[in-house]
Amino acid sequence: MSVYLYIILIYLIFLTIINFVRARKIHSQEDFMVAGRKLKWPVMVFTLICTWIGSGTFISGAEFASKAGFSALWLSAGAWVGIVIIYFLAAKIQTFGQYTIGDILEVRYGPLARLFGAVALIISFTAIVSYQFVAGGFILNVATDGAISEKLGIYLSATFVILFTALGGMIAVAYTDLPNGIIIVLACLLSVPFVYAAGGGLQGAQASLPSGYFSVINVQFGAYPVLKAMGYFLSTMLLLLGVQSMYQKFYSARSPEDARKAVIFWTIGTVLVETMVVVIAVFAYGRFKGQIDLSLPREGGKVVLLAARHLVPPPIGVLLLAAACAVVISTGMNYLLSPTSNLVRDIYQRFINHSASDRHLVGLQKIFIVAIGVVAFFLALQLKSVLDMSYFAYTIYGVAITPSLIAALAWKRATKAGGLASIISGTIVCIGLKILTGILPPEKVPGGDPFGIPIIFPALLVSLASLIIVSLLTRPPRPEELKSFFPDR
Repeated sequence: MSVYLYIILIYLIFLTIINFVRARKIHSQEDFMVAGRKLKWPVMVFTLICTWIGSGTFISGAEFASKAGFSALWLSAGAWVGIVIIYFLAAKIQTFGQYTIGDILEVRYGPLARLFGAVALIISFTAIVSYQFVAGGFILNVATDGAISEKLGIYLSATFVILFTALGGMIAVAYTDLPNGIIIVLACLLSVPFVYAAGGGLQGAQASLPSGYFSVINVQFGAYPVLKAMGYFLSTMLLLLGVQSMYQKFYSARSPEDARKAVIFWTIGTVLVETMVVVIAVFAYGRFKGQIDLSLPREGGKVVLLAARHLVPPPIGVLLLAAACAVVISTGMNYLLSPTSNLVRDIYQRFINHSASDRHLVGLQKIFIVAIGVVAFFLALQLKSVLDMSYFAYTIYGVAITPSLIAALAWKRATKAGGLASIISGTIVCIGLKILTGILPPEKVPGGDPFGIPIIFPALLVSLASLIIVSLLTRPPRPEELKSFFPDR
């Protein structure tokens, strides 16, 4: 068995010990969901990086870069813009200080908005967890030179993610993310020069790859390349602006100042890591071009892992594989904790049992973690492309949740009816168009888009139109309904 596997297993055992130790510090629902609201900004920086930098970067981003080159950065750039916007909202989010985005949605839009928002989030986040498991299978398969099959790797990844999350909740997530985040940044920094040299430098890569790989927008962007690029940009930006995992981290911050400071360094870390992953993927694909069959959707996602095994010195390769493993575990934990928080907080505690004890709620959430994890596992076994699944997950969340959520924080005129209409219409249109891609003949779905139009555009248009039009046609919120968000009014 490969030494790479043994080192990764030792690291996983180390994380397991951390989780058992931290789990002993959980005494309440607040400890489990938001780490007792005690996270300092250095811990927040790395947990925010690990929340966003997952297999969507190392596997989906690599799959995209191996097909489209540097224009794959459009997928990342949306997040960078989203982080800048989040900076101006971070203090307000932390001050509001609840548990889930459902708390925000209900205060502004009523209990039905909390319920429908939870449904959209659970669908999206379960999909995101599923491709973390697939990515874990990739990593273990490559690290062992095929001795562990991708399917067995999915089993093992699912087991670790579910176990870690159920043990310690947000405390485990945040303090697991601290070493993971450090390894991710360090591994990428050390790997880039070696992969660049192994790929023949810029001249070598340009000689072996089509010119489109070095274009701002590659013709690989579907039927309408500019629309496709903007679709990727918007999907990541909208996901980041509304993603509950981030909001839970802000709720976990010790103070508004810790939240703001963490966002600054999170921005720097995210831009660095996502750019370096694309650089590694492009130059590694130039080197492995004849060995990777891009007609098989998942093959392009392995290019960074192959670089770790064959293009960098073994110590750095181990570090890069450990980084990939770290992001799978960290992101899987973050996105598994969030939907189960919604099930407990937004559905069970809100509509079924208002007076449940902390012990009962923590125990119930652990059961939900296992249940959602099992659903994600079976979805992972059917998954064909990490890129396609991540794009859909980003899109449904971005159009169903983010418009109404940002309006709740920033637009005083948004009404209960408008927010609810936005959530429901965005969800329905997005799911309907996704179903349509499976019904239409292949020639009508170029690049996976119905009639060549990325589904985010019609779905977002309907969601925004519903929010704005219905809000303007209904009674404005009363001052007392806004005081939690706009205390100056």
